[in-house]
Amino acid sequence: MNLLRLAQHRLPTTPVAARLQSRLFFSSLSLPLPCLTTRSIRFSHNSSSSSSSDEQGVFNHNMSSRLRGKNVLITGASSGIGEACARHFAQAGSNLLLAARRKDRLEKLKADLESQHPQVKISTFELDVRNRAKVQATAATFGDVDVLVNNAGLVIGLERLEDITEEAMDTMIDTNVKGLVHVTQAVLPGMRARDKGHIINIGSVAGQQAYGNGSIYCGSKAAVASITKALLFETIDTAIRISEINPGMVETEFSVVRFKGDKSKADSVYKGVHPLDGNDIAETVVFVAGRPEHVNIAEMLVFPTNQAAATTVYRKP
Repeated sequence: MNLLRLAQHRLPTTPVAARLQSRLFFSSLSLPLPCLTTRSIRFSHNSSSSSSSDEQGVFNHNMSSRLRGKNVLITGASSGIGEACARHFAQAGSNLLLAARRKDRLEKLKADLESQHPQVKISTFELDVRNRAKVQATAATFGDVDVLVNNAGLVIGLERLEDITEEAMDTMIDTNVKGLVHVTQAVLPGMRARDKGHIINIGSVAGQQAYGNGSIYCGSKAAVASITKALLFETIDTAIRISEINPGMVETEFSVVRFKGDKSKADSVYKGVHPLDGNDIAETVVFVAGRPEHVNIAEMLVFPTNQAAATTVYRKP
């Protein structure tokens, strides 16, 4: 029998080959399987790395081809996750609509990206997402938006509920919740008219797992989660995709803003931990946006390796 002859061959001395030889020998006693050769098994074992590299190249090509020429609107694009998203979408060949309050930073980012990716069209918009009228007026100049990344968001302070100021509460809710709604309301009608588009909301683990001294921020991100899920139902009869990406601990300007510019306090948040950075989340955003049009990754939770929950982190001594 061919399989018995195969079992008698001396296969390469590797754990995989040993298991394969044993399995083939015993299965040959009862199941007629196609004949394999020692040479073909050795080839597969030795070529795994090159095959993996080739497959990765095809994967990256397919993702880039889906995003090339797409118009991507990113809010909060002047720093952190938003800036990283701009860089990664530009790398994929997408045209960029970059919105943020800090116009000077946007212009610097635009110049940098244009020097690296001259084929990419980039427009910048000074925009405070809390201002609904300004959002509507600015959106009228966008043209078609294929992908919206609702990234603008912030946290202020780390106080108990009774100590949170009205200003801090309004800023978080107006930016994280109402701002996201304002931009979505401005862009979604066009997506419906074209019956295509993708809205990617940047949420937070805080929207899934509340923690003490974070009541308003956690509540605002829980609202983002609920809004995103509701949009899934509201767009189910369309080709529009709705996604939410929930980062865990990410080292950006987030903690600097939380502690009102106190860099030492902000740095202490990440002490003993290797946190995520903006690029880690941007890669995830681009991956989600780059799926085939019939595939929607509705929700993702992204942690650094040593994080298990919103406030459960292992810190190296």
